[in-house]
Amino acid sequence: MAQRLFLLDGMALVYRAHFAFANRPIRTSQGFNTSALFGFTSTLLDILQNWNPTHLAVALDTPAPTPRHIWFPEYKAQREAMPEELSAALPHLRRLLDAFRIPVLALDGYEADDVIGTLVTRAEPAGFESYMVTSDKDFGQLVTEKTLLWRPGRQGNRSSPSPSSTQLPPTCTRDTAPSCTAMRASTWPGRPTSSPCSTANSASGAASRTPSPTR
Repeated sequence: MAQRLFLLDGMALVYRAHFAFANRPIRTSQGFNTSALFGFTSTLLDILQNWNPTHLAVALDTPAPTPRHIWFPEYKAQREAMPEELSAALPHLRRLLDAFRIPVLALDGYEADDVIGTLVTRAEPAGFESYMVTSDKDFGQLVTEKTLLWRPGRQGNRSSPSPSSTQLPPTCTRDTAPSCTAMRASTWPGRPTSSPCSTANSASGAASRTPSPTR
């Protein structure tokens, strides 16, 4: 069996799920908005139950600024502030991942996509088949025959038919990457939008641990 690495872009997935339910939010009986958690968990359970990952981790951003923010203060300036209800849900995302015993990859000074990019670049020569699970099209720049982009449904559901023993997740390959990616910058003139960082060594060990979910 091939070693199959799944790296989830946590922030991109919860953002996508939160806004996917914007017209009909999912709330607890106390009115707490769990849309982001529901969508993220749906994607996570789909991967654990149907795609047999041998290695899996979730990458998250940290509050610390990155060199991009220091060099170019307007970096991502066009982005709106995080909705309060989404911000309130994030601590529960950490609790969720702890409950599943899934490693969280976060490194001050780097964004989640830096960490994911570093790990998939190192995983390919080690023989891994890697899946970057994200809604961020910029990851298409990293696509190869062994490093694939998987974009789940907006509400966390599968965007492909029911899996069989021969099916792989909905992915973007090197041949289809140009049509899958926008190659768009985040207010970052003259610089690449996705670049593997060279000092995310502390993330490498965490990604090697495999969760043991109850089936």
